[in-house]
Formats: sequence, C-alpha cells, structure tokens
Amino acid sequence: MKVLSVLKNVPENLQQWLDEKYPSLEFRYCHGMKEGESFLEEADVLVTYGEDLDEKKIEKAVNLKWIMVMSAGMDRMPFEAIRERGILVTNVRGIHAQPMAEYAIGMFLQNAKRMKELHLQEKESRWNRRLDFQELNGHTMTLLGTGAIASETARLAKCFNMKTVGVSRSGEAKKHFDEVFRIDQLTEALETGDYVTAVLPSTEETRGLLRKEHFEAMPAHAVFLNMGRGELVSTDVLLEAVQEGLISHAILDVMEEEPLPEEHALWREENITVTPHISGITSRYLPRGFEIFDRNIKAYIENEMMENVIDLERGY
Repeated sequence: MKVLSVLKNVPENLQQWLDEKYPSLEFRYCHGMKEGESFLEEADVLVTYGEDLDEKKIEKAVNLKWIMVMSAGMDRMPFEAIRERGILVTNVRGIHAQPMAEYAIGMFLQNAKRMKELHLQEKESRWNRRLDFQELNGHTMTLLGTGAIASETARLAKCFNMKTVGVSRSGEAKKHFDEVFRIDQLTEALETGDYVTAVLPSTEETRGLLRKEHFEAMPAHAVFLNMGRGELVSTDVLLEAVQEGLISHAILDVMEEEPLPEEHALWREENITVTPHISGITSRYLPRGFEIFDRNIKAYIENEMMENVIDLERGY
C-alpha cells in the first residue's frame, strides 16, 4: 500500500516512526501538493490538509481509496467527486480541542481583566487602576456547538465556576454542560449568555445562521467569540451589533474574508479584537494528528472501525 503525504514540514522523527512501525507500507513525504501531485496516480492513501484538493486531482488519483485530512474543517473538499469514487475520508476531529479551549478562556480573561488597556498603559508608562475589571466567575458561557472543542471549552469554564449552556441540533444532554438547547431554540439560549462562543462547522445549516436579532437577544454586556467558521455571521451584522451596543465586544479568530485586508473596518473597531485564525495552532498539532492517523492505519489494515469517518453527504 502506497501512502502519499503532501503536508509541508512533517518532522523527520514522525516520518521515521511511521516508516519503522509499518515496514510493509511505502510512505512518500512531499513538501506540499505541488511537489506531490506527480505521485497522486499511484497513491492508495493521501494525507493532506484538504484545501489543496480539487476534482482534477481526485480524477488523477486513480488508485486512491482513503484520504486522511489533517484538519477538522472540510468545507473546501470536492465531496461530489470523492463520493462518485467511493473514497473513504477521515479527519482529525477533536485535535483542536485543547488549544482552542485555552484560546477561548484566554481571550475572555483578556477582556475581563482589560489586558489590552493595561498593555497600552504600560507602553505609555501610565499608572491607572480605575479600569472596569470583571470576573468570569458566576457568569454564563453559551457555546454554539457541543462537540469536542465546545466540550473542552465548557470543561475549562467550569473551573472558573461558570454556568455552561450548549446549543446543538439535537439538544441532547452532554457532559460539562449545565443545559443544552436545540438549534431551533437558539434565541432563547442566547438570552443569558454573558460569554458566547461559536465553534460550529461550515455547513448549509450554519452559514449565515446568526442574524441581527440574535445579537439583540444577547445581554448588552455580552462578549461574542467566533473561532468556528467566519460564514456563521456576516461582517455587516457583526459591525452593526458592536457599533449599536447590542453586545460589548466581539473576538474574531475567523471572518468571512481571510486574510483580512489591511484596510478592513474590523481592524479599526475599538470593541472588536481580531486574531489571524490561530486558535487551533499549537506545536503539538502534527504529533496529535499522526497519532490519530496511526490508529486509523492499523484499523484500515485490519478492516476494523476507524476514527472520525466523514459523512460524505453532510460533509462532516
């Protein structure tokens, strides 16, 4: 079985580990799809981030049986072409849970403890203790999503004695959540959300899901954080919500347009914090991803159930 990786900068120790563990498999590690495309035709398994795939490349990969996507987001995958070929797709769902949960708590603490203002005061050598410091303790975090990332974020929120409210398609009770609403109860779920965290994937159901009336339902002091997908809410709606005081602050790690242009209004809005889609980045990303890949290789060879198999109709 021939395994082609088109991930850039795969550490040599990970390559050696797989080569030694599976000597009967032929691994080829290429630095990106540009270098690896000429080997697609002979690959049985492709390891990719998914964004470098299109219909033509799927057509070229005549022997391809399994695509291992080293990402949780699947919205740029050519699913129709993949479905037609009956190719198995798995991903690393859950790998982002720890770094993204820490990001969410960190950004909310930054807001509550006025870290941006304190940093500015320090640069200006200004001694001022009269800032509006808040606590996470006793407040409610409402999470749009109850999957691995949301669950880990909720778990950390409980360490700060926060109430945790989840929103999912089913409304099914989940560990670390005090209460879970169905997606059709979204407005009700948002009414008590002091800190609202969006970690929903990009699907037909979630694109444009949040509208102005949803921000109107939130408390005026609410802080909204989106680290799922930018398509969840339009930029215009976000700007209106902040500028009209419907919420106190928005923290955006994902946006409709990425990279965000230098002249974009989001950069200039005082009550909006922008980060460049980094909430899931960690030095432990690839090692964790290859641990999942390792378990799935073994399951694939032994014809056993694999982890994180993607529903090709739903796209996740």
